Amino acid sequence: MKAIVGAGFVIFASLFVVTGIATAQSANMGCSPDNPASSSQTLRCEGGFTIVAENGARYTLLDRDGNGRVDSVELSGKALLLEVPKKPGGSHFEVMTPQAIAAVRGTKWAVDAAEGKTSVFVVNGRVSVARRVGANRVVLGPGEGVDVEATGTLTVKRWPAARVAALLARLAR
Repeated sequence: MKAIVGAGFVIFASLFVVTGIATAQSANMGCSPDNPASSSQTLRCEGGFTIVAENGARYTLLDRDGNGRVDSVELSGKALLLEVPKKPGGSHFEVMTPQAIAAVRGTKWAVDAAEGKTSVFVVNGRVSVARRVGANRVVLGPGEGVDVEATGTLTVKRWPAARVAALLARLAR
């Protein structure tokens, strides 16, 4: 099962475009929209996790294990803030972008997919980040981030307060 959702007012699907916000498709996957008047959209999902999408974010909710619930997101543009509680059984929640895969087991983190680069920042918990292709992998802790481009070294850095504030402001946080 695959639901396609876009923050704001456009939902993209494989061969068609639908206008609206988080339709029944996301509800079928255990998520429901919480639409405060802000510059972002919030989905609250079964299992206790939350996805905050920047207006205009392009992402797809995925159900990899076929249980009818979201367990990963494909992000192709703009930013998401995710809060995922630890789940029994050791399964990871993943966010996949054109450049990177970020996987967690209980944390709050942001992923920003831009032209040619993905940035991942951890608010709390730990996030494993790897390129979509290759073996480079880093683990981020609270206050740390990494910029993932097609080539180059994955370098973990403590993000300056101004960069964190700018990203979280885009997500109405």
